[in-house]
Amino acid sequence: MKPPVAQPTGSCPLPRQPQAQVLMAHGGGGRLMHDLLENVFEPAFRNPVLEARHDAAVFAPPAGRLAMTTDSYVVRPLFFPGGDIGSMAIHGTINDLAMSGARPLYLSCGFILEEGLALETLRRVVASMRQAAQSCQVQIITGDTKVVDRGRGDDIYINTTGIGVLEHPLEVAPHRVRPGDAVIVSGDLGRHGMAIMAVREGLEFKSPIESDSAPLWLPVRALLEAGIVVHCLRDLTRGGLASALNEIAMAAGVEITIDQPAIPIREEVHAACELLGFDPLHVANEGRFVAFVENAAAARTLEILQRHAVSAGAACIGRVTSSARPQVIRRSAIGVNRILDMPSGELLPRIC
Repeated sequence: MKPPVAQPTGSCPLPRQPQAQVLMAHGGGGRLMHDLLENVFEPAFRNPVLEARHDAAVFAPPAGRLAMTTDSYVVRPLFFPGGDIGSMAIHGTINDLAMSGARPLYLSCGFILEEGLALETLRRVVASMRQAAQSCQVQIITGDTKVVDRGRGDDIYINTTGIGVLEHPLEVAPHRVRPGDAVIVSGDLGRHGMAIMAVREGLEFKSPIESDSAPLWLPVRALLEAGIVVHCLRDLTRGGLASALNEIAMAAGVEITIDQPAIPIREEVHAACELLGFDPLHVANEGRFVAFVENAAAARTLEILQRHAVSAGAACIGRVTSSARPQVIRRSAIGVNRILDMPSGELLPRIC
């Protein structure tokens, strides 16, 4: 049985055109959920654990410490230059695991779908998730789907929960940050947020802005395998670099000083931020992280990161300067110091 098809209204005598398949909140019941599982989700995510079709996924945990994280994705629009809600839901949760130093293994996915959603849109999102999961060598082993009334879901919301394993003895966490640590970002900042805003505002630039959405586990794994003493990692999502640095400074009780000219930001992102009134350091990223490592390892860290496409633009942007007062200092090109505050409120809603 195929999912219900939207019915035309009125008495127009013109020939009937093929209608797109859409989800219906009423009338499908359990059959609709069964059809989605049979025709959309299982063909995309097929693996032995998922194929058991039980209320819970049963699997053998690997040896070592486990890491677990969860996040929800409500980005608007669903598709944007450089990515979409599907690939971002996979990358975002994988990246959260990577920031604890964990190798991603398994994901669960929960879908909230709005009545009237075109089945072709859902299939496109699911195909993107499948490709992202396969490229990251993770399995989606359980999930859930709900359909809500028209006007109550904005097409698609996705929740993903991830499980990973730590295969090293390091504790990678904010409280490990120490005075003297080097502060390294994995690439240019602000592209994801400005890619979304450019679409929303109908802006066009000489060089199109594409999201940086990407998985980060490979460069993190390379650092760990090289024996780099990584004190802390943090992906630069909501609130951007400013939010991440302030959170770490408060958690570790340290002062962090960054050099504005050293921070990699593309010209088109600068232009978009100026036009829309944003500070690039407050803008969300979906494929960037900040690393705190011992100063003696800074050059080696950069060398390793720059071998990977996703972190080829890595740069050392500052130091942890003292433990006198938890704050973040931004030093300008002419040597003027200013406090880099935590962003107030959510500057860019529905960005991830």
